[in-house]
Amino acid sequence: QAYLTYSSSVAAGAQSGIEECKFQFGWERWNCPESALQLSTHNRLRSATRETSFVHAISSAGVMYTLTRNCSLGDFESCGCDDSRNGRVGGRGWVWGGCSDNVEFGERISKLFVDALETGHDTRALINLHNNEVGRLAVKATMKRACKCHGVSGSCSIQTCWLQLADFREIGNYLKMKYDQAHKLEMDKRRVRAGNSAESRGATAEAFSNVHATELVFLEDSPDYCTRNASLGHHGTEGRECLQTGKNLSQWEKRSCRRLCTECGLRVEERRAEMVASCNCKFHWCCTVRCEQCRQLVAKHFCARRDAAAANHTKRRSKGHKR
Repeated sequence: QAYLTYSSSVAAGAQSGIEECKFQFGWERWNCPESALQLSTHNRLRSATRETSFVHAISSAGVMYTLTRNCSLGDFESCGCDDSRNGRVGGRGWVWGGCSDNVEFGERISKLFVDALETGHDTRALINLHNNEVGRLAVKATMKRACKCHGVSGSCSIQTCWLQLADFREIGNYLKMKYDQAHKLEMDKRRVRAGNSAESRGATAEAFSNVHATELVFLEDSPDYCTRNASLGHHGTEGRECLQTGKNLSQWEKRSCRRLCTECGLRVEERRAEMVASCNCKFHWCCTVRCEQCRQLVAKHFCARRDAAAANHTKRRSKGHKR
């Protein structure tokens, strides 16, 4: 019964996690491909890279977030607002009240569903479970306090406050920062190869002893995401779009062509495409807005393979320069 009740929210939450992953890595060599979620579960391709750690965390966070939000919306009969602190003094001039998002419920149910996917008992399994927990802690860490004023004529002499979920984008940004600071576990390979023995478990416990609960961890260095690797589900950067011009681009976005194309041995190819958009919109009394359809040529940039002749010419020029 519980499975039927929560499974659709769990599936939607995992999907929202992957969508956020795609946004966070949109202009990086590894861009959270469709295979990302499958690679992170318990199968023969179980990797434990920095990227896998993010997939586990953001998926776990997405499931907990969706369950918590659906609980607050009244979608489940078994839960409602978290009013456990209501009536207590929270700080100077405010008290706990209102309808706090029930993250304890979301955490408990998401743990049952997400952690159950990890059926192994080795070091990789422990790493995956740890990163799942990092995702759940991120949901809690980013929660916001919302307040409502009370008092004569809106004097706000006292406030009633409650906790609510942050926007999921904020959780994605938080976990992306954790990804950049992820900690590589240095393991004694001989002891790890001992499997599920006491020696192997001891090596794992030793490696985790200096890891903070909110810190993402990984075991293996990332592969070269520039090149295609079908067996690992990596598509390479050939054919990927990059950004060279545009308004309000961050430095990271402006460097995307160099990161995705040039540094991967590819060239930047400009392609022009026709875009159709509404323009010259006018308000007509009363009450419609009429627009024209304007066509505009826009330049887009993609990573393309270098022409063989051009590549050889570049090599000859570089050799001549060295001499």
